Amino acid sequence: MRLIKQRNRIRSLALYGGDLSSTVLAFFLAYGFRGAFPDDSFPYLFPLSWHLNLLWPILPIWSLIFYVMELYRFWRGPGFWRETWRVFKAVFLSCFVLGFIIFALKYQFISRIFLVSFAFFDLVLVILLRFLLRKGIQLFNHRSEGSRFIVIVGLDEDALEMARGIEKNKDLGLRVRGFLSTQDSSRPSKINGYPVLGEAQELPRLLEKEVVDEVIFAVSHDELKKMENLLLVCEERGITSRVILNFFPHVISRTHLEELDGFPLLTFSTTPKSELLLFLRRILDFLGSLTLIVLLSPVFLFITLLIRLDSPGPALYQQARCGLNGRKFTLYKFRSMHERAEERRGELVRFNMMKGPVFKMKDDPRVTRVGRFLRKTSLDELPQLFNVLQGNMSLVGPRPLPTEEVEELKGWERRRLSMKPGITGLWQVSGRNHIDFHDWVKLDLEYIDNWSLWLDFKILLKTIPAVLSGKGAM
Repeated sequence: MRLIKQRNRIRSLALYGGDLSSTVLAFFLAYGFRGAFPDDSFPYLFPLSWHLNLLWPILPIWSLIFYVMELYRFWRGPGFWRETWRVFKAVFLSCFVLGFIIFALKYQFISRIFLVSFAFFDLVLVILLRFLLRKGIQLFNHRSEGSRFIVIVGLDEDALEMARGIEKNKDLGLRVRGFLSTQDSSRPSKINGYPVLGEAQELPRLLEKEVVDEVIFAVSHDELKKMENLLLVCEERGITSRVILNFFPHVISRTHLEELDGFPLLTFSTTPKSELLLFLRRILDFLGSLTLIVLLSPVFLFITLLIRLDSPGPALYQQARCGLNGRKFTLYKFRSMHERAEERRGELVRFNMMKGPVFKMKDDPRVTRVGRFLRKTSLDELPQLFNVLQGNMSLVGPRPLPTEEVEELKGWERRRLSMKPGITGLWQVSGRNHIDFHDWVKLDLEYIDNWSLWLDFKILLKTIPAVLSGKGAM
């Protein structure tokens, strides 16, 4: 509901201001705590004015990481202890980034005692302020005259579910006044403890007698056509009206309303649509791939030399792959097979170990000696960093398949194309070729449905031991 979003936005701004205030206060408390240690036992404490230079990176880093950790997303949140765990992870990650910046800027005057105490004070103050702010808003909404009273038209299960949803948001000042029946007769006096205030056509009279701020129509498509006059009544009296659009066919899509040049658009989407988070992801992909290319450039040169010495042919292998929603692009890999290996694939199909369109074979005779090592260590994937730099791929995402394999995907399997492909993903950190194609696709869809920047970060961390172990590599 738009109302819930608006009130959540106010709450999120309050939390954001509180988090930054807590962080700044923790900074000064940490400095004071560090100053309590005797000078004859610990290194000299540099002036506060030197330390204040840290606040410039601290404020944007904390803002970004707390936002990425979705600490400002929902009012009700995941519960106090799970929210505390998220805050802990956000503070830990923020301090980790801060430590890297201190090292890069060579701020040797920042002591470890200061950093540890700053993280501790910040964690305690952020959690405490969030708890007090949550309780304060709940108390204010409970006692103030700011409650919004809602009437629901309809008595079916959707209407009851809507009432339960409003009940969950009582702390936002939302109240169910009662229901209106769409039936002319045999209506109950109460439903689930809520009063049935009359029939739908009695809405104009009800608006004159009772305080009503909003009317929600939980009715079928055919019933809604008969109630156009009631929508106009709400409009002319300045009462907000809403319609539950449950008569459109969708199962897993997230629904939201948009507008384009004055035309209202009801949108169904199964992929992440936060433009800000996707933009941040692109920035991190670009910076991450560029940094790795620079750092690993000697490795690139060494592998190129090994490949050229081991077998004739180019060091780089290029293949047409399908990316986001079927966009074709050229994928780069270090060549791990002999030249014209694709021409021999037909005679080896019977040895395929994977069900579905993907071809995977153990002890493939087309693989070179160096290629076998590159595959075992996943070093053959390194040139895909250039694909990430170009924007065709991401560091994390579903693996891009060759165009001919994509053509064999079933309808529901093609949803894995709705996210930009990546170098690593849930499949790579879950066993790779030890997982059949059906479960592979399920992992990709699980990733798409639960995507967040934090999930990407966790997959990247898990990729390191997965690559070192060589589990599932062929």
